[in-house]
Parts: sequence; C-alpha cells; structure tokens
Amino acid sequence: MALGTSDVDLYESEDPIWNPALLTIPIPGIRKMVNLASSLEDVIHLSIGQPDLPAPKNVVDAAVEALQAGQTGYTMDAGLPELLESLSTYYSGRYQRPLTTENILVTTGATEAIYLALTAVAAPGRHFIVPDPAFMLYAPLIRMNGGEVTEIRTRAENNHQLDPQEVIDAIEPHTHAIVLNSPSNPTGTLYPKETLEAILEEAAYRGIHVISDEVYDHLIYDGKEYPSVLSCCSDLDHVMVVSSFSKTYSMAGMRIGWLIASQAAIKKLRRYHMFTTTVANTPFQWAGVAALRGGTEFTDYMLAEYTRRRDRLVELVEQTPHLTGYKPEGAFYLFPSLPEGVNGTNVALRLLKETGVCTIPGETFGNSCNNALRLSYSTSLANIEEAFERIIPWMAKQDFS
Repeated sequence: MALGTSDVDLYESEDPIWNPALLTIPIPGIRKMVNLASSLEDVIHLSIGQPDLPAPKNVVDAAVEALQAGQTGYTMDAGLPELLESLSTYYSGRYQRPLTTENILVTTGATEAIYLALTAVAAPGRHFIVPDPAFMLYAPLIRMNGGEVTEIRTRAENNHQLDPQEVIDAIEPHTHAIVLNSPSNPTGTLYPKETLEAILEEAAYRGIHVISDEVYDHLIYDGKEYPSVLSCCSDLDHVMVVSSFSKTYSMAGMRIGWLIASQAAIKKLRRYHMFTTTVANTPFQWAGVAALRGGTEFTDYMLAEYTRRRDRLVELVEQTPHLTGYKPEGAFYLFPSLPEGVNGTNVALRLLKETGVCTIPGETFGNSCNNALRLSYSTSLANIEEAFERIIPWMAKQDFS
C-alpha cells in the first residue's frame, strides 16, 4: 500500500535523533486503511476490532461514581486492590487454579501488558516463535528490542490452526519464548487443549517462556469450552497471560488490561510498569470491579449477538465470488482467502475506493497471507448486510486469473 507523505516522514526519517530501532516498526496496515477511509464518504467498516455494543450500565455507573467520589488519584502500581482481588477470585474460580493478587498486574489496556511482557524479555541473541498470521504487535516489539523471530505459518485450509509439532520443531538453543493468541486476531481460530498442552509441556521442559494473549477469552462460540494456558500449564514459572476488559465488556477506550504470571515475574514487571504508565486509570479500574461483579447478563447477550453476526457473515462470504471462508470459533473476525497469487492489499484498496467498504489486508498480520482479508463483525448486522450488497456484485465483475 502506498504511504502518505506524513507516513513516510514518520517512518523513514534518517534524522539521527531517532532511535534506529524505530525502523523495525511497520506502519500498521489497519491504520493505513482507516486513515484512508476517513477521507471518503459513506464508508462501511469491517475493519476495526472494536465492539459496537455500549458498555454495561453498571460499568458506566461505577466509573461515574468513582469520579464523583474523587477517585482520581494514583492507585498502587500493581493496581486497585479491589480490582486485583476481583481478578484473582474470578480466575481462580474459572480455571481451578489458585491465584493471589500478587500474580496479577493491572495495566493500561492489553497493549501495555503485551508491551511489558515482550520488551521485558526480548534482547539481542534471544529467539522467539510467533504464529503467522498474528496480531501485528508481537514481532515488531521483539525485533525493536533486538530479538529474532521465527513465524510459524498457519494454513487457510486448516482454518489457521497452529500445528504444535511445527512450533516444537522451530525451537532452537537460544529460543526464549513462544507467543500464542487464542482465539486469534485476525483469524478467530481457537486452539484446542491438546495443542496448548503439547506446546506448554515442551516449553516447560526446555525452560522456554509462553506468552499467551487471551483478550478474546469470552468470545467463544457454539458452546465450546475455552482452554486457557492457565488451565493447561503445570505452573506459572514460565507463563505470562495477557487479557483485558476491552472486548468482553465493550470497554476498549477505558484501557484496563492485566498480566498474570508468577509472583517473581510480577515483581519485575511492576518495576518496568512504573517506568511506562505508572498506574492504570483509577475510575476505570473501579468500572472493572463492577464488570466482574455484575453477573453474566451482558456477556451472554454479547455472545448471542456476535454469534448471529458470525453466522450471517459466513453465509455471505460463501456467496461471494473469489472468497473462501470458514467458520471461526472465537473473537469477532473472519479471515477469508482470495485466489492464490491475488494481492489482498490491492483488493482491499480497490474495495474501499470503489465500493466504500473498508477491510484490512492480510499482509498486515504476517508474510504468509498476502491473499487474505480480515473482516470484523464487531459492527451491526445491518452494516454487514449492506457491505456485502456492495462487495458481492463488485467481486463478481473481477477477473483474478
């Protein structure tokens, strides 16, 4: 995708003031597409992975009450004690793994949690294993800190499942960590328990860390159980789990996430956290307490709504010439493939300019999926229907041979 002038200035400046490591950070394909869409009219977004449902009333009320009560100062660096207690109780009950407040660090969204987890352990000479495709944050953060990355390709014909043996075969003497994300952004793929257990067992045997991004752990469809790394690992000695309230409770802008790890790891990460954001937003930490104490009515409704959207999107993709899809088991993304050799970025750009539908090209998420598009169904069913009223006839006119 062609870069705008401002993007080139930011990304390719050779001014010696800038850290050369910045050159390892690509301009996110999501932002390229969304920024371009902002200059157009009548755009339908299947692009951003942001819930369109309003946050639960009890969550909003808790934030307002905290503000009105003057809860606007710093909390403890590890987080609001009430939130830490609520999180430890929740996770201990959900996964039958006793956790204490000292196993948890509250962060400014899952993004800071991922940043802390990866940059605290990435260093020159250390090797990391990451799925391909994967959320765009992982590999650049590792490389920015001098680490090496091996990307394990997943395949559309296998619904982008991760082959645990390929992960194990990629381990080298200097491998330091394996990054997992289930359900996956961008594919919506849910890793089965057997996959996680095989990777965790080998990682534990070799003293390799496993960093698991589990921000979509409530968006699991068709009554399936969610196999968290927390329920599959023997202990927390080499495990770090990332999550947040953003996707589960429509709290993306409130920026409350967390890290779960061994007490020794949390002590080190707290020190790093103090030199990044210091503490997470105080009123919104109170909102998080309300979310955890508020029952399952909202999450049950949300899951039912996303299930309807997913099922309809799968049907529409099946009806679309040149697109091959599958049925995702989690998150709110579908990652259909175009014919082999077709450039997904060019298709995404033309779709946006010629139909006003914004999608995200597959190459944003890895090197193996240039012929894919990420479609988000975190938008209304009406928007999804209208988007495909534009996409289907446009695709029917294309000759990709």
